[in-house]
Amino acid sequence: MKTITCSFFILLALVIGATTVQAQDQAPGTSVPFVYVCQDAGAGAYEAFPDVCRLNDGRLMCVFYAGYGHVAMPNEKLPKGGRISYCTSGDEGKTWSKAETLYDGPDDDRDPSIVQLKNGTLLCNFFSLRSAPENKPPWIGLGTWIVTSTDLGKTWSPPQQVSKEYYCSAPVRQLSGGSLILGLYAEKNGKGWGAVTLSNDNGKTWSPEIDIDNGGMNLDAETDIIELKDGSLYAAERGRDETAAWSISKDRGKTWSVSKGYGFPGHCHYLHRSPEGIILMAHRKPNTSLHYSLDEAQTWSPNVVVDDCGGAYPSMVTLKDGSILIVYYEEGEGSSIRAKRFRATPQGIRWMSVPE
Repeated sequence: MKTITCSFFILLALVIGATTVQAQDQAPGTSVPFVYVCQDAGAGAYEAFPDVCRLNDGRLMCVFYAGYGHVAMPNEKLPKGGRISYCTSGDEGKTWSKAETLYDGPDDDRDPSIVQLKNGTLLCNFFSLRSAPENKPPWIGLGTWIVTSTDLGKTWSPPQQVSKEYYCSAPVRQLSGGSLILGLYAEKNGKGWGAVTLSNDNGKTWSPEIDIDNGGMNLDAETDIIELKDGSLYAAERGRDETAAWSISKDRGKTWSVSKGYGFPGHCHYLHRSPEGIILMAHRKPNTSLHYSLDEAQTWSPNVVVDDCGGAYPSMVTLKDGSILIVYYEEGEGSSIRAKRFRATPQGIRWMSVPE
């Protein structure tokens, strides 16, 4: 088992409160009403790290971390520690079901992501932390895990360990042709980098981790992947300092270019393609924000502020009318999961009320 250092997690940024607030905070997105996905999942009223997908029965499913704080180790009130919960919506995100537990192992299970494969199987990936002596950081990291469901989330498989030394913060991505790729990240001796793992059997087995050269940059990675129109794979990576990074694979994830900086900051990126073909990259810092690209990730728009809360870990799903629902979290005591709606156009982001 590996002990996770404070610098690696930053942790899951316990220093979130120091997130820079920039002038874009007065952008239109901050004035658009949000809806709550969940305010209390029954584990201590702290909800974070959401991820959303559409199920093949038409509903939306949002998974998220539920605990009593940013890290919720087992205690008398929560004997298994933080858990993975979920809510569903049958009306395109207007209202959400009461939270239910998806997985609750003996450790602090966190940062879940969800996808439904073409064959109908649901994959929920996450990572776990174990208590260290005196229940203080650094915690013991237990790597990346996946649970699966073939009945739309009614029941879930026992957890399968994907990696012992690498961690995840984005969903499994199914590529054209059916193969799977999962963005990972790791840290050793104070140096962080991104990575991926591949599967050709719908997630039953996974390849050894494939590292992405960080080019000497300080990265915390939290890697996410999107397939470009030419078949290349594009990775977005969390920066530790003032710039995030990206990398390209021309051989379906087997090798990657050396990471290069965007020139702007970003944590916990989530990549999504709109029906119009626009690539959206939501992230934290400043606050909850996004950039968009009209040219297959070659260039990016100025920063678009989604909300002035600093938790983020955003995720996006396309609604039936072609608009986009973005979910994210607040951070702080009693943190909740929020959702907003927008439409991506070549002229920019048009914010819309979720209950429309």
